[in-house]
This record gives sequence, C-alpha cells and structure tokens, in this order.
Amino acid sequence: MFFEATPEQRLLRDNIRRFMQAEVAPLISRHDQEKTFPFEILKGLAQFGYIGGRLSEEQGGMGLDQLTWAMMMEEAGYAWLSLRTILNITNGPIAKLAAVGTPDQKTRFLDPLLACERKVFTAISEPGTGSNIAQIQTRADLKGDHYVLNGRKLWITNGAFADFGIVVARTYSDNCEGQLSTFLVEREVSPYEVRRVDTMVLRSTGTAELGFDNVRVPRENLLGEEGGALKRMLQGLDGARVNIAMGAVGAAQCALDLATDYAKTRTQFGRAIGSFQLVQKMIVDMTIRVEAARALGYRAAMALDRGEDTRVSASIAKLYATEAAHEVASMALQVHGGLGYATDYPIERIFRDTRGGTIPEGTTEVQTLIVGREILGMSAIA
Repeated sequence: MFFEATPEQRLLRDNIRRFMQAEVAPLISRHDQEKTFPFEILKGLAQFGYIGGRLSEEQGGMGLDQLTWAMMMEEAGYAWLSLRTILNITNGPIAKLAAVGTPDQKTRFLDPLLACERKVFTAISEPGTGSNIAQIQTRADLKGDHYVLNGRKLWITNGAFADFGIVVARTYSDNCEGQLSTFLVEREVSPYEVRRVDTMVLRSTGTAELGFDNVRVPRENLLGEEGGALKRMLQGLDGARVNIAMGAVGAAQCALDLATDYAKTRTQFGRAIGSFQLVQKMIVDMTIRVEAARALGYRAAMALDRGEDTRVSASIAKLYATEAAHEVASMALQVHGGLGYATDYPIERIFRDTRGGTIPEGTTEVQTLIVGREILGMSAIA
C-alpha cells in the first residue's frame, strides 16, 4: 500500500518543519537537561492543527484525517519525542471531552485546552497495573454530591506539570458496582499528591506518581456515564498505537539523517567514514528499517480512515516502528563514535527517547500476543 502526500499535505509538512526548526529546535537541549517543557510553543503549533485538529470544525477543530495526523506525528517525532508525547497526552482528553463531555465540562475544561491555557494528564496505569487495565484498583465511591477517590497512579505523563487530568477509577454507587469510570480531577479543587518520577527517557514530559487519599471530586466531574470507561479506552488504543509508531518513525529518520550527514563529513585514515563498507552497511540497514516502519505506520493510518478493523495493523506498526527506531538510533550512535555519547548532541537523546516507545500503549510483548491471537485465533493470555 503506497502513500503519497497531497499538495496540501506537503505544504503543511513543509510549514511544520520550518516552525520546528525555528521555534522548537533551539529549546530542546536546555529543557531536556532541566527536565522541563516549553508549553508556550503549543500555541504556535495549534495553527497547524496539533491541538484539537482531529476534531470536526463544528467542535472547534480542523477535521484532520488519520493519515494527515500520522504525518504530523512523524514530524513531531523528528523534532523531539517529548513534544510528540505531550501533544498526544493533550489531544486524548480533548477527544474524550468533545465526545462525551457535558456543556459545562466543555466550557470549563475543553475550551481552555483548545486555547492552550491548561495542562492535562490521563491517569490509567498503577503501581501494580500496566497493560492489564481491567485490573485497575483505584476506586471512586459516590457520597452524596461527591465521589471519593482512593488509590495511586504511576507513570503519568504530564502529571508533574498539569493542573487537571482524567482519572480512571473503579466506581461504586447505586448504579455501578465496580465498573471503570473517568473523572475530571482538578489539582486545586481536589488536591492530590504528586511525586515527580525521573526517567532516562522523555525527560521533559513530567512523569509522575499521583496519590489519591480520600480525594473529593464533584459529582458533575464524572466524564461520560458511570462504568463506560473501559469501552472508550479500548476504542482509542489503535489510534494511540499508530501515533506512537509514527513518532518513532520521525525520530528514526532524524537519527538516520544525522548519521548520513556525519558519515559524509567525518574523516578517518584520510577518507570519509561513509566510504567504509561497514559504515555503509549500517546506513543501509537503518534506511531499510525506517522505510519499512513508515510503510507499516501509514498502512495502519489509512485503515483507520477507512473504518477497518485495525487491531493487527496498528499493533504491527507500533511493535515494529518502536523497536526499529531504537535499533536505528543505536546504529546512528555507533556511526558517530564518541560524539554519539555527548549530551549536548541530539543522538544521545534520541537513543534514550526511542527506547521509551516500546512500552506505553501496550509493550512489544503485548503487541506480539495481540497479533498472534488474531492470526491463530488463540489467546496466549489466560
């Protein structure tokens, strides 16, 4: 399946690249080292549709299709994987609020998100619960006009920076007996514990552990119906996996470009290292992986646009692209030799950050089991 960008998509891509080079690239090194994020750039990126662009025009978006969005995720990954991650974590709640939010919730939460005036997280994973979201233990008990939340959430992207978020909890009320629901939890209105978690990957994404100890959340902050969260989460997984895949493709392409340029200009023994057979072998291997990953990602995006079942194509794209991206980054580091280790040069960061794509939205192993189940008709998970 072949993808060729339309003139409109090429123009959008070119404009995005110019913006990333001029406005984002100069900020990356400092923020990565300081473990902060320049949220002010989101308003500039909103003009291209990076904030809410997938929403319909009636909802305040641009009606972007999955294919265009995949291309935009590739460009974001090329620039900075922490940026792609923050964009993804912001647009998830935007989509949920647009789909099931009440008019009051849209005014209080959606509109400020679209205006880049608030920061948001989504809290699903827990210390004892990762890929198996059906085992979430955080609970919400309805007590009069409030829900009372108890539990802990871990590996929460943007949790250290955000002023509100969507929390998934097992819900208990007269109408719900332990099913999963989602709640809009504001840091000032419903104070919760925040503990910054430093990681070797995506250091600018504010990863945190959140603690909820009898946290009172107004009843009107229930997002959607009680017990409806699991279905909504499963529906959005394929799109999220394609987003991660395309961000990985962008980062891999950046690593390849850097390695190619370096191989042409770095000399050893009186000649460019690109003339050495083993260096050429690495460049070729990197190119093959990038091209294959891109093809798999765009294939899955086109299938999403057509409304097809994308469980297999999205999982294959996510599995291959994220693993290939880290392999490409590793080879790019090898081409650079000692320079690849330098923390003020992008290869070291790309090498770390590409490792981060193989775990979220289902690990490589989980993707393997999903594809195996669909091919064989047998589940390897009890």
